[in-house]
Amino acid sequence: MSSPTSLQPLRHVDQWDDFVASRYQEGRPESEFRNYDPAANTGIAEFYRLNHTHQTVAFVEQKKKEYLALGKGKKRIWEAAEFLNQLVDDSDPDTDVSQIEHLMQTSEAIRKDGHPRWFVLTGFVHDLGKVLCLYGEPQWAVVGDTFPVGCAYSDQVVYSEFFAANPDSKVPEYQTLHGIYEPNCGLDNVHLSWGHDEYIYHVVKDYLPEEALYMLRYHSFYAAHRHGAYKHLMSNHDEEMFAWVRKFNPYDLYSKGAARPNVQELRPYYEDLFAEFFSAQLDW
Repeated sequence: MSSPTSLQPLRHVDQWDDFVASRYQEGRPESEFRNYDPAANTGIAEFYRLNHTHQTVAFVEQKKKEYLALGKGKKRIWEAAEFLNQLVDDSDPDTDVSQIEHLMQTSEAIRKDGHPRWFVLTGFVHDLGKVLCLYGEPQWAVVGDTFPVGCAYSDQVVYSEFFAANPDSKVPEYQTLHGIYEPNCGLDNVHLSWGHDEYIYHVVKDYLPEEALYMLRYHSFYAAHRHGAYKHLMSNHDEEMFAWVRKFNPYDLYSKGAARPNVQELRPYYEDLFAEFFSAQLDW
């Protein structure tokens, strides 16, 4: 029998992105908004079962120690995007678009709407943290909605019933409203479940404005920016900055249906953008 960490509940990492986009589809009737039937979404349900079972305080602390020293070598942004292209699954009949093209679909939609160059750049880099999959991390530790660990779980987290199997659910200290945190301590003091958001935030945190960093760090924290959960942990500054997370969110969700970008034609623009904001190589 396979161990939990070796299971691959999603056929491809982009299956999660498709699921998120569909569940937050604009104009969706309220009656359908949280209809996440495990029988109808078996791969997604298994993904979240693993995610909610294994994302513990100890696991998050372990992964932060492992990755946030940024000891995986130096890469240029374009090099990291090409590395991420290895996640494309040729057996997936639903898409033949590369990861770079996915990133450009997001950033080009932002550029089309006339946003600042740092915002366009944020659209391009926001998913680069998914290189964690290529470091050997299971998908449930890379993608998926993020949530605080070390305090009571919100029922606004998708498939929250699966938290019953998490060892932390049996730790009384972790299951009070504030858990191991102080009221309104600010999200910078809160451990969210581990994934690509936190990783890419740390890779670029010395280079981009605070608005961009909030977009990167919290774009998968749907319980907070879509449902208003966990305000008891957020500072007033967090709440103000989440306006930027919500501004970014539609580009993240709805850009996959955009026209396929011409990567080579657009590359000089993006190389110039990278040079404006980043060092030639970043630590990963």
